[in-house]
Amino acid sequence: MYRGIDHIGMTVPNIEVATNFFREAFDVKVCYDAQRPEHDPMKGEEVEKQLGLPSGKIIIHMRLLRIGEGPTIELFQLGTKADKDPAKISDLGLHHFALYVDDIKESSKRFEAAGGSLLSEPHPLAGVEDGPRNSGVYGTTPWGSLIELIKYPDGIDYPSESEAKRWSPPKH
Repeated sequence: MYRGIDHIGMTVPNIEVATNFFREAFDVKVCYDAQRPEHDPMKGEEVEKQLGLPSGKIIIHMRLLRIGEGPTIELFQLGTKADKDPAKISDLGLHHFALYVDDIKESSKRFEAAGGSLLSEPHPLAGVEDGPRNSGVYGTTPWGSLIELIKYPDGIDYPSESEAKRWSPPKH
């Protein structure tokens, strides 16, 4: 019945700046713009109801991006000020997405060269994700959203009670 995650939505202050960051950091490809800034903005009671927007908020630009073999990222740009800063792990709700990478050192360099900031050096994974070559690192985009880079070529030590294995993008 359910096939998997189709896309992840993210509000950004400027879609062109965000697209350039994602292009430089992760080699994204633009799928299409669902809402263009030169068109009338998405606004009003019906849009507010459909998207759970507070009264008076408008959407001026929406773009879908594709990174590798994962779900699409749908970017939203409001024509009004965002309500708060990007979510952190300590906040309720969605706060980050992770990209599986083959070379974490090179991916980290590209992330920083594109304008992102790593929160630490790449580090070993822990618990069932531990393995000699398994590692991860969190970083923030230029506008403050959290992204994780991760790799686990040595696999996961699944507990016997696991009901499913973790989905991983196919190797190219």
